[in-house]
Amino acid sequence: MKDYEALSKKHFDGQAAEYDQRDTYYYSQNGKISCRDIAAQIKGIAYEAVLDVGCGTGFLIDILAKQRSARYCGVDLSDEMIRVAKGKDIPGAEFTVGSADRLPYADESFDIVACSQSFHHYPYPEKAMREAKRVLKSGGVYILSDTGIGGIGAWIDNHILFRLMKSGDFHTTDRKGIEGMMAGAGFTVVDSRQVKGMIYTVTGRKN
Repeated sequence: MKDYEALSKKHFDGQAAEYDQRDTYYYSQNGKISCRDIAAQIKGIAYEAVLDVGCGTGFLIDILAKQRSARYCGVDLSDEMIRVAKGKDIPGAEFTVGSADRLPYADESFDIVACSQSFHHYPYPEKAMREAKRVLKSGGVYILSDTGIGGIGAWIDNHILFRLMKSGDFHTTDRKGIEGMMAGAGFTVVDSRQVKGMIYTVTGRKN
């Protein structure tokens, strides 16, 4: 199997310097849509600590820090994305290079774990979801927003296109697929919505 983490790292390292400025499909367009939807949901939740998995340039954390003071942590595979995020000097934020399926945080550390537009890059998605649950406090919220399709389109992406691409894309699924994965990981799905086009957001609560 290809080293999808290495491909993702190389891809996003190369995009980091222009990522926020290039508001297009293959740069930050979908990420910004997902981050704004997640931020709108988080606004109504009481929290002290938030983790953004696949945080990129810290776009979501920057929005959240302007809404409320709290502890904000971001983790991403890309050294260059983390460098850009740190350069924003966001109050209360700390950014770390790391993997979604090996989160460098203690059990039950966060009230909210968010994941925007990175889940389809994870070669071990079920493990990444279990890690999100591990670092969440009891009753904590997991908000996952991504772009994906189901049916024959997903089969073509997953078995043909993604195997040819060099951007680290691993596996696409639709909103119902994520709902099923969350339920399988022990979350209670409390909200599921189609945000725009193929972009969806699913929210689960740790039982």
